[in-house]
Amino acid sequence: MPWPEPVTLRGSHVTLEPLTHARHNDLVEAVRDGELWKLWYTFIPPAEQMKAEIDRRLQQQSQGNAVPFAVVDVASGAAVGMTCYLNIDAENRRLEIGATWYRQRVQRTALNTECKLMLLTHAFERLDCIAVEFRTHFLNQQSRRAIERLGAKLDGILRSHRFSSDGTLRDTCVYSIVASEWPAVRSHLRHRLGRSAPALGSS
Repeated sequence: MPWPEPVTLRGSHVTLEPLTHARHNDLVEAVRDGELWKLWYTFIPPAEQMKAEIDRRLQQQSQGNAVPFAVVDVASGAAVGMTCYLNIDAENRRLEIGATWYRQRVQRTALNTECKLMLLTHAFERLDCIAVEFRTHFLNQQSRRAIERLGAKLDGILRSHRFSSDGTLRDTCVYSIVASEWPAVRSHLRHRLGRSAPALGSS
């Protein structure tokens, strides 16, 4: 069996469901909110390339390298973004949470906090991960602050790591949360959501 397997994760604000082409139109509408593909330091597809992006993520899944999710807003029932488990290392029980983007109107809301809480809970408590990574562009200060607010620690910077969407070389910041830190991080995220016990579920 693949590790991890596709799964649906349910919370109060957001549902993470296995990515399929059924969410294509929602994702096209979502990426147009804020014209997210124009952010030069990220890899967010423009609307006309969304089908190819879904195909690419599903191909990565078939190869055992990723598990992509559609981020579904519970209030509207529409997909408002995408996130993935990436760089899966089953032997060492490590993975990355990345390739995450949300339409502009839901950014900096409880939806993102709950999304990360569900992904981390599943990773540490169901998949028994020893560490979960987050990676972002050195100059993406918004993303770096968001990762640090989760409680992740900076492991280091991979200099001239890869090319950005505009062709410039990117320095990549690598953050992680390790298993021994998870209980404190979980309490912190629950506190940020304003409740002591999150109503999370999976199927």
